[in-house]
Amino acid sequence: MILPGWAKSWEFVLGCTLIAEIVILGLISPAFLNIENLLFSTSDFAHVILAAIGLTLVIITGGIDISGVSVMGLASIVLGLSFVAGAPIGLAVVIALATGVAAGGLNGLVVTSTDVNPLVITLATLFLFAGIATGLPTLLDLLGFKAYGAGGFEAYQYEGITGLPKSFTRLGTGAIGWVPFPLIITVAVTALASWLLWATRFGRYLTFIGTSAEVARYSGIPVRRTLIGVYAFNGLTAAIAGLVLTAYFTSARSDLGSEALLNIITAVVLGGTSIQGGSGSVLGTFLAGLVLGYLRQGLLALGITSDVVPVIIGGLLVGSVSLKILSGEFNRRRANRAAYRAGRLAEGNDRG
Repeated sequence: MILPGWAKSWEFVLGCTLIAEIVILGLISPAFLNIENLLFSTSDFAHVILAAIGLTLVIITGGIDISGVSVMGLASIVLGLSFVAGAPIGLAVVIALATGVAAGGLNGLVVTSTDVNPLVITLATLFLFAGIATGLPTLLDLLGFKAYGAGGFEAYQYEGITGLPKSFTRLGTGAIGWVPFPLIITVAVTALASWLLWATRFGRYLTFIGTSAEVARYSGIPVRRTLIGVYAFNGLTAAIAGLVLTAYFTSARSDLGSEALLNIITAVVLGGTSIQGGSGSVLGTFLAGLVLGYLRQGLLALGITSDVVPVIIGGLLVGSVSLKILSGEFNRRRANRAAYRAGRLAEGNDRG
């Protein structure tokens, strides 16, 4: 039996894995077979998928950006500070998203202006953005600006900036029917990123750069501008993730999303994106994020402590990277054998 092409794709494998995971967890805990519970539980890990989607496009270029978890907290605190300063919540959201774009654009600017590895650069900005997010309210308070909510500055330090309007927090806690708003936002961003990757010149540039930045540059592709753009887009998705978390917890905090880095990277790699660049799948990242999110919830429901869960997730990351490397080596050897057989056949035909 010859399977159709889509049935051989990694996305199809992830989809089957997701279904099998839900069924197995449902047999252990019947609550997992409740569709409403399944949909609403995505609100717990939607921020991971959102941040992973932007990172997918960056890794396709052969780069990396680990500062997204700090951008989440920075966007959150900028939203809270803008609101308590008197900005309408809509304007505060725009300012927070613009902050994410600026942070990502800064990463792209430094990456394209130096020969330093992007991992080193974004490690530095991870601490930079986290430091700004943590210190900004304190600095503004010392300067005499109101940098906290109705509970006062001491309450902010423990609870974050609270008192955000329901029109905003509903994005994290509300739903249309059984579909929560965080999931709707995640699907919309996934669709946008997929369109950018597969239906635009920008997306084709990302793949070309990931295959060979030098060849792309000599081919006339605007490598610098494209890289700055993709890092800025990653900053945007991280900021969206931070705002979704802010709405979900109804509080703006500088540390929101700080624990999500391992899950984000694992979702990208498990989703089928090559860590060497040149290929990747936004849909694969989305499905891998669901697999990881439900796996984490299932493990916690089984009584496995939160200290052990990261070990299992880390094992999945190592396993998925190893599988990609072994798969690439197997495909390379199979292609070499096919080329060798074709050469021998052509040589026999010449002799005949």
